[in-house]
Amino acid sequence: MRSKPGLTARPDLGTVRLSLPVFMDERRYLAKGEVQVKRVVLAGVLSCALLSPGMSHAQAFGQFGGAQPLPLNGHLAGAYLRMSGSDVSVLGQLRLSLYPNVDFGFVGGVSRVDVGGVNRTAIKLGADFKTQVAKHSETFPLDLSLGAALGIDTAEDFTVLSVGPFAQLSRRVELSNGQSLVPYGGLGFMFARADAGGSNATDLSVPLRAGVEYHLQPGAILLAEVQLALSDKVNDDFLFTLGVNFPF
Repeated sequence: MRSKPGLTARPDLGTVRLSLPVFMDERRYLAKGEVQVKRVVLAGVLSCALLSPGMSHAQAFGQFGGAQPLPLNGHLAGAYLRMSGSDVSVLGQLRLSLYPNVDFGFVGGVSRVDVGGVNRTAIKLGADFKTQVAKHSETFPLDLSLGAALGIDTAEDFTVLSVGPFAQLSRRVELSNGQSLVPYGGLGFMFARADAGGSNATDLSVPLRAGVEYHLQPGAILLAEVQLALSDKVNDDFLFTLGVNFPF
């Protein structure tokens, strides 16, 4: 098409129609690539945040109670709210005793993990056992138990496995109103391995636990616990737990 002086040539509409599908295909390709890049960047940010020294994101969990095991054929159910610097967890526990002076526990729940502005919902699962090796008596002032625990935190982009032995001390104190308190403390050696986005980190920590059970009545026990993890680069250094146990 020729153009006259002072006038601008109009584009060929047929050419526009032919190039439009190609243009849309390019946009779709670029948009898909952008989504993939965003996913890669998010995974990289999460991996760096989770595995950087000093950054914490998950925590192994324990027995939520004193050193004395359940009586033979006894059972206990519990519910807990656990809070730390990087996650808030809602957990449940079932304990049972199949042998004298030995009991087993199974813990599960969900947590909301927030590290470096990246949020994830994680599933928590764990198991433990303890056996009583000393009882409160005139010659020994405390109940003492030994055991081991295994815990796993898993989400879409990371997994943390924690395992290790522990020792637990407690003593029952009877109150004048017929209720009782059981202050307790524990020490463990926990090995943790974190995997995120193809990277991994390992750590050995020494968690210190202190708490108290308040036995309101035979079927209801309130509980508060704090945990301080020494030399821990993978898990949170400080945790606080509130809960309730129901023996049955």
